[in-house]
Amino acid sequence: MPETPGTNGTRPVVTPARVVIGLCLVAPFVAMLWVGSYAKVDPKAFGIPFFYWYQMLWVLISTGLTAIAYVLVRREKRALSASREGGAAK
Repeated sequence: MPETPGTNGTRPVVTPARVVIGLCLVAPFVAMLWVGSYAKVDPKAFGIPFFYWYQMLWVLISTGLTAIAYVLVRREKRALSASREGGAAK
């Protein structure tokens, strides 16, 4: 099977930052697809059944995780462009 080239003709590199980015983006999907973990009424929060407030809580958590992933992607792109510029100057 042929290898998929990256942006510069090499194989994509799996870095710890990319693993964290992937986990941040996958976690909300796993949490929402695992319905058995939140398909219940109790405990209630302000009279709202667990089933509903748990999902609303994940909206906020997902926002935070997506923001973390965005910051990590930007940081990695900045580091990559800096290393390319540094390599070109040498």
